[in-house]
Parts: sequence; C-alpha cells; structure tokens
Amino acid sequence: MFDALSDKFTGIFEGLRKRGALTEGDVTEALREVRLAMLDADVALPVVKDFIARVRDRAVGAEVLSAVSPGQQVAKIVNDALVEALGGAGAVPLTLNAVPPIPILMVGLQGSGKTTTSGKLALRLTSRERKKVLLASLDTQRPAAQLQLAQLAERAGVASLPIVPGQTPVQIARRAMETGRREGFDVVILDTAGRLSIDQALMNEVREIRAATNPVETLLVVDAMTGQDAVQTARAFNETVGVTGIVLTRMDGDARGGAALSMRQVTGAPIKFSGSGEKIDALEEFHPERVAGRILGLGDIVGLVERVSETVDQDEAEKLARKMMRGTFTLEDYAAQLKQISKMGSISSILGMLPGMGAMKQQIEAANIDTTVFKRQQAIIGSMTPKERRAPDIIKASRKKRIAAGSGTSVQDVNKLLKQFDDMSVMMKRVGKLGQKGLMRQGIGALMPRGAQPRNRGF
Repeated sequence: MFDALSDKFTGIFEGLRKRGALTEGDVTEALREVRLAMLDADVALPVVKDFIARVRDRAVGAEVLSAVSPGQQVAKIVNDALVEALGGAGAVPLTLNAVPPIPILMVGLQGSGKTTTSGKLALRLTSRERKKVLLASLDTQRPAAQLQLAQLAERAGVASLPIVPGQTPVQIARRAMETGRREGFDVVILDTAGRLSIDQALMNEVREIRAATNPVETLLVVDAMTGQDAVQTARAFNETVGVTGIVLTRMDGDARGGAALSMRQVTGAPIKFSGSGEKIDALEEFHPERVAGRILGLGDIVGLVERVSETVDQDEAEKLARKMMRGTFTLEDYAAQLKQISKMGSISSILGMLPGMGAMKQQIEAANIDTTVFKRQQAIIGSMTPKERRAPDIIKASRKKRIAAGSGTSVQDVNKLLKQFDDMSVMMKRVGKLGQKGLMRQGIGALMPRGAQPRNRGF
C-alpha cells in the first residue's frame, strides 16, 4: 500500500532539496506533480483539490521561500497536510465508556473482510482491553456466514451467539443484546450481512438493525484495494446509518492507497483500524502521522518498536543473544530466530517502517524473499535430526541429500544455509572475543573475514 505514491513523493522532494533556493514557480511545479501523483493513486478529486490548496497557501509564503532548507520546509508542510487529510495526529480509540453491553455494529459490502475483522476486533478487545466479548452473526444471506463467525470466535477465545435457524437479522440482533445483558458481556459485536453492491434492501436492513440496537459504534469495513469504489461505499453507508469509524482492510495489498486518503474528508468519520493479512491478530490502530511518514519515506519507527514488543518473546530473545555472544548458537536457535521474525510479518512490511528503505523493500518484494527463503530454511532445519541441528559439522554429503529430499529442496539450498550459518557463527565468536570496547576500538572491519579486512594504508 502507498508504494507508488511514496516513490513519486520521494522523487518530488529530492528534486526540491537539490535546488536549494526556491521560487514560487518551483513550488507550483512541485505541487502540480503532487496533484498528479495523488490522482494517479486514486485519491478523490475534491480531496486532491482541497489538499493542494492548503499546501499552496502555506508553501508559497515568505517563511518557505526564504528558509535555509526550503525543500525540507515544503516536505514538512506536505507531511502536515497529509496528517490532517488522514484524520489528525494520534489514533482515535473505540468508544467503550458506555453502559454494557456496548453494541458495536459492523457494516460494509460483501467481500470487504467484515466477518474476519469482527473476529480480529473481538480478540483485540478481550486481550488488550480485558473485555468480555460476544460475537453475533446477523448474516442470513451468505451460506455458512454464521458458522464462519463461530469458528473465528473460537480462534479468538470469545463467545459467539448460538445459531437459531429461521430468525431474521433484527431478531438475531435483539437476541444478542438480551444475551449480552443476561450473561454480563461488556461488548456485543454485531456482524451484519453485506451485498456485492449497495442496494435498498441492504440499507433498509442495516437501518432496522441500528434502530433495534442503538449501537455505540458503527464501524464501516472497506477493502482498501477497491479504491474509489470504497469511497462511494463509505459515502452511501454514512448517509444511511451514520458511520462513527472506518476499518480499512488489505492494507498490505498492492493498491494505490487513494481510499485511505479520501475516507476522512468524504465521511467525516475517523479511520480507527487497519487490517493486513488473514491472521487473527492482524488488526492495528490507525495512526495518521505514522501513515503520512511512510508515504513520504520517513518510516514508522514507533510502529516497528511496538510490533517488536508485541510479537517477540523478550526472554527468548535475550537467551538467543547470550548464546550468540558465547559462540554456542545452534541451528535450533537459528530456527527459533526465524520463527520470531516470521511473527512480525513480512520482511518487506518491516522494511517499509524504516526510513529510506523503499528501494530495498522493492528489491525484496521482486525477489520474493519473504515467501521463499525463510520458509525454505525452516523446512531444511526441520528435516535435520536434533544431533545435526546442534552439531552441523557432521552434515556431510549423504546427510545433505537426505535433508534436501526431506525438505523438498536441493543440496545447493542446504549448502547455502550451512554456509550462512557458519559465517554468522564466525562473526558472533569475533564479537564475543572483542567485546564492546574492542569492537569500538577496531571498528566493524574486525568482524570481516580475514582476507576481506581493509589494510591500514597510513591515513
């Protein structure tokens, strides 16, 4: 998401920085390129016009044209305008300070990821907010929709409303709220039916459910991949039932990102969450300033630190670090490290959170490293015996053939893994011998292989 827009914005601002002093014509030309980039990213035309007008008012002022670094000043103005367009600084939390059970109504078109998002939200509320959550499917249109939500509830570790055949969506909604009151639930998530497109029957049904349950939150789930269609969907639902928040799904997809930049202005409702991937825990708060930073190639270090703290076992990581420093790191430990990295998501998504890593992110995506190399290495290690994982020196030709056959890889792949592991082990042993002071004194060259170390030429 946003990759194309980010590349274009980065090119525009790099050009401005190289020019040094800027004229009003330079700023106007840059804004024309920004306008084209946003339109190409499928941002709604009224949103683009308003955005450019706001940036131009600030960017052609005396403080920019006479600034020491005018190019950076324009980039900051664009960043601030992006944050405003996305909803302002800081995530907007769910409203949970109401009398329980709190009804949360999930609306959207069929295929937007509404049911999956309901399960993700239930997990988030029960694990982070310590809420007792009841999931209820009101979808009587799609075959097995109620069963799907029941399975998601089981995965999330929350309760689901028992299925009673023949009930209407409004009857199910009333039964869900009554069950919530009777059994002491804090939150009741009502997953409504969708349609392939907006029609009067769908809107009437949602309107009736809303009147019967009086939800504290009405969350519109939209697929970010659908671009302008998502914007039209948001406008229609907002006019009919009054949306209090938006959840953008498939934010990890290869889309142009225009829907995200258009949503706040079109509906007036904040984007509260973004979903990426099918994992039950793949739902994050939406931080406009972080998303703006990623669009402009500034990264999202805070988000990366949060992801690490949520997914990486701190004790396990420290134990692995100690083993590496002592030179007792085994292939079993390496497999555990790969597993921890995999929990954080794809490598390309992690690189997208680091400043200035756009080019490397594209190279990794092009090479398909995320989906091939790590899985292949885990399969190879999994095909080894415990003795081989602890003492890889014993792995000779016949063992390599057996491991390759067992993991569905080649002997060449096994050799690559063993060489990579051996290089890592040698480097870690050198780090352990040098210690922190020695490493600082001799520099990073001390870690390089003997033949590759730079010579002292007396400079």
